[in-house]
Amino acid sequence: MINDNRKYDLDEYNKSRKKNSGKAQSSLAGLRKTFVILLSTSLVLGLILIGGILGKAARGDGKTPIFELSTSAVTAPSTTIGTLSTPTPTVPFIISEQLPADPLADAYWGELVHADNPVPYEHFDVHGLYLNKVVNLDQCIDLAKNSEINSFVIDLKEAEGIYYNTSNETAQEIGYLYNYYDLTEVCNTCHENGIYVIGRIVCFKDPRLAATYPDRAICDSAGNPLYFSTEGSEAFANPYDSRNWDYLIELAEEAISMGVDEIQFDYVRFPTGNTTSGNAPYFGPDGQVPTKSGAINRFLQTARIRIQDTLGIPVSADIFGIAVTSSLDGDILGQDWATVGFTGIDSLCPMIYPSHYALGTQMNGMTFDTPDLDPYNIMLNALLIGSRNHDQPGYCTVRPYLQAFTASYLGEGNYMEYDYDAINDQIRALQDAGLSEWILWNASVEYPEGNYGGNND
Repeated sequence: MINDNRKYDLDEYNKSRKKNSGKAQSSLAGLRKTFVILLSTSLVLGLILIGGILGKAARGDGKTPIFELSTSAVTAPSTTIGTLSTPTPTVPFIISEQLPADPLADAYWGELVHADNPVPYEHFDVHGLYLNKVVNLDQCIDLAKNSEINSFVIDLKEAEGIYYNTSNETAQEIGYLYNYYDLTEVCNTCHENGIYVIGRIVCFKDPRLAATYPDRAICDSAGNPLYFSTEGSEAFANPYDSRNWDYLIELAEEAISMGVDEIQFDYVRFPTGNTTSGNAPYFGPDGQVPTKSGAINRFLQTARIRIQDTLGIPVSADIFGIAVTSSLDGDILGQDWATVGFTGIDSLCPMIYPSHYALGTQMNGMTFDTPDLDPYNIMLNALLIGSRNHDQPGYCTVRPYLQAFTASYLGEGNYMEYDYDAINDQIRALQDAGLSEWILWNASVEYPEGNYGGNND
């Protein structure tokens, strides 16, 4: 983990964001100008061809994505999630690609190949529980029936291996198959109870993949796999290696065929801390390697194209909470809050756990001596800082993970019991920040009874 003893200089953060935002806005302004010119030319030609007089064409409220292909409605085929019948959505056919072209990324991985006919899908408003390897399923279903909860996140793949009954060849070669549950049966049970199923896949924190295929691990310049002291002194799968992308996407495709309604990628990041050998990671010659955030963004773009655009199944990704408020830490992780939300994926899930902030954290002009004791204000202020980016048109849905566990390891006086009120305070905070979706995290899958309505309780 990133050093929790550091304090965050918001002035420097704001100056950096303002500078980067100006560059981004300049780029988008140029694209908007080009689009308007092309659109105007098309309208004029249309007038000449039909020889009629058309009424004044309005552009709308100014929030239409600048990469819009057509505003004509496309009616998607009716979809069924298990026994949950969803209404046939009518949505605009819009190119979901929001990021400007990256020549360095194209040279490194090849240009993105988009789906010929992206499949429209209906976004699901998630109020979820994390169920680990499908623990306490019946108890969680009962809680969902008596509360605002409507979704479960289940682990398909963790750092140690695969939890469901996979047939994936790479997973079988690695040999880390646990078969804790039958995925089709779990999905059917959830759907029968009106519950949306999100399959979580841990991505690049995969020491056993790195051991089996050392050339696909993060290595030094001599090709030796590296081990990271703050990551359990274990190796990491290389986020620059598209073979690792293919493996993760293939697992997602298999899970979808077994009934999963959404794919959530976790550990979409680089390792933190120093290597045990002291040698630096090597990803290629200077000047020829995209940034870390460029690698993570390109993976998510690729996953979106193959899963969301091709199959009509939403893709989401988990993000360190600190990346929302600190661009410096985001650069280390490869999670750039300013751009990752424009990869076209459905949702981002920042893990804004109060217990993960250092004692004395400074945020948004406030000092939090004991962050774990103030769940409302930690959540609210982190999201308010992040909103400078995620409130922009075209940014994906933001769906925070909320702390639903008690961090007694912080020591006496530095933590509190995270009972229903503490959890609901976080829901109130995100609602006050203008958001509506959330997922509760408790690795033991023990959640207190309650409605979980936030301000609506």
